[in-house]
Amino acid sequence: MADPRTQGLDVFKDMLPGLIPDDATTLRDGGVADELGDLGIDHVFGALWTRPGLDRRSRSLVTLGALIALRATDELKFHFPIALRNGLSIKEIEEVIYHMTGYAGYPAAATARNVAREVLAGS
Repeated sequence: MADPRTQGLDVFKDMLPGLIPDDATTLRDGGVADELGDLGIDHVFGALWTRPGLDRRSRSLVTLGALIALRATDELKFHFPIALRNGLSIKEIEEVIYHMTGYAGYPAAATARNVAREVLAGS
C-alpha cells in the first residue's frame, strides 16, 4: 500500500491534470504557510479521497455541499472542475447549488453560482 503522500499526489494529479508537474512530490513554494498544500495532499487527497466507502463522484457531491456552505470560493474554483471530471454533469452541479439554498442559505448558493459561472464557462 502506498503512503498517503504518494496516494494523495496520484489522486490530485488525476483529478487536476497538468496543475502540478508529474514528477512533483511536494506543493511547497517557499512562501508563507507553504506546508498547507502538502497537508491537503496527505490528509485530504491521500487519506480521505482514497477511502473505499464512497466513489469519487459521491465525494464530489459531498465536497461541493460543504464548500458551498463554507463559501469557500477558492476551493470551489478547483472542485467544480473536479466534480465534472468525477462524473457530475453541469445540471447536477446546478442542483447541488439550488439544494444548498435550503441548508446553507441563498447568499452561499449565490456565491457558488458566481464561482461556477466563472470556472465552468464553456464546459
